[in-house]
Amino acid sequence: MSPAAVLGATEAARAGAEHVVEATPYDAILLASFGGPEGQDDVIPFLRNVTKGRGIPEERLEEVAHHYRAFGGVSPINDQNRELKAALEAELARRGIDLPVLWGNRNWAPYLRDAIDDAHERGFTKLIAIGTSAYSSYSSCRQYREDYAQALADTGLDGVIEIDKVRQFFDHPGFVEPFIEGLRDALTQVSAAGIPLDQTHVLFSTHSIPSADAAKSGPPERDFGAGGAYAAQHLAVAEVVVAAQHRSGLAWSLVYQSRSGPPSMPWLAPDVNDAIAEIAGTGVKATVIVPIGFVSDHMEVKWDLDTEAMETAHDLGMMAIRVSTPGVHAAYVSALVDLVLERRDGIPVDERPALTALGPWYDVCRSGCCENVRLGFKPALAGVAP
Repeated sequence: MSPAAVLGATEAARAGAEHVVEATPYDAILLASFGGPEGQDDVIPFLRNVTKGRGIPEERLEEVAHHYRAFGGVSPINDQNRELKAALEAELARRGIDLPVLWGNRNWAPYLRDAIDDAHERGFTKLIAIGTSAYSSYSSCRQYREDYAQALADTGLDGVIEIDKVRQFFDHPGFVEPFIEGLRDALTQVSAAGIPLDQTHVLFSTHSIPSADAAKSGPPERDFGAGGAYAAQHLAVAEVVVAAQHRSGLAWSLVYQSRSGPPSMPWLAPDVNDAIAEIAGTGVKATVIVPIGFVSDHMEVKWDLDTEAMETAHDLGMMAIRVSTPGVHAAYVSALVDLVLERRDGIPVDERPALTALGPWYDVCRSGCCENVRLGFKPALAGVAP
């Protein structure tokens, strides 16, 4: 592996080791998220940012805009990130750790380039990024890494500021614990309603992605099956959450939501609404929906689950409960700080917590990881090229 295998990385990560166990004195944390509109006038420009280069017609954007307009044109995600940023700052202060938290979005203000400019103005040159997505795929990992590279190019700070990222944290205990607690509470509610376990089905829901992208998720040298690392990681975490309930015979399945591609393009399935209809036909009286693919209650959760999926269940006469996402749960916030400290302090791999056999995941993404089949490889940080 050449000394420059990883673009824009700190010295410790530059050679491309799977796990970096050399301490790195970071100047600040870069909290990176998707972004969302904060008013009716923002909705269409925001959706144009999200779909740029994909040739999505304006009529389709208007269809999706309806979801945001139902909430006054305001996505919950920016406020949720403000809360997460404040929670991280409070946890860092509680532990006596002097690491400022910068925040930038991929698709709406404040943009990643704004955060990079802020870092430069404050004299920061080494950033450790936390993407608000736990799993491996193009849209949930590599696209963030491409956007880090683009932000450095846009600001002219490539070669001045270095950016590493924490590992994908799908099986970190702090991310999983809120789902374990939430499912436990929901099953208690179902039982209190007089519905037996054999008439209850748990649906673990995550964002659907194109099947071709799913197949390319994770390192190409590893065989994760048809759904790639993306599906394998979700299934592994769901198994952990179910096992923690200690309820023998609890039925569950992994489902998908929020697909946006043309009907001619295969996406991961089944859709959550189709799954609800299917289990209703088998005599199931209650479903618990666990949004295991999401870190906060943003629009895909509020609309696709709290609105559409709940309506589907109600129309079928089924009790339905949606479990909360991690949000600013204390275990989750603490876990994000721990992930930063893994890299700052060079924690050995065997001391890093992971609840599945798939982890702890890579610090530095592997060559060819999470390719976008349609777009190919663009420059990306925090991973071995391409």
